[in-house]
Amino acid sequence: MANIDKQTSYAEAMAEVEQIVARLRSSELGIDELSGAVRRANELIAECRKRLVTTEEEVERLIKGE
Repeated sequence: MANIDKQTSYAEAMAEVEQIVARLRSSELGIDELSGAVRRANELIAECRKRLVTTEEEVERLIKGE
């Protein structure tokens, strides 16, 4: 789903989301850029959620000794 480079860290992805949100709030984006920016933010958020779930599952397995 998300077109995120696997080398992009969670922190980098979240920083990009924060930049997009700041641009949206400041009305810096024109109407032509708006949908692309929102789409990119959604992709980044989806990838971050996926990484969080994966990490949580790995931690749970480690705690359980699997």
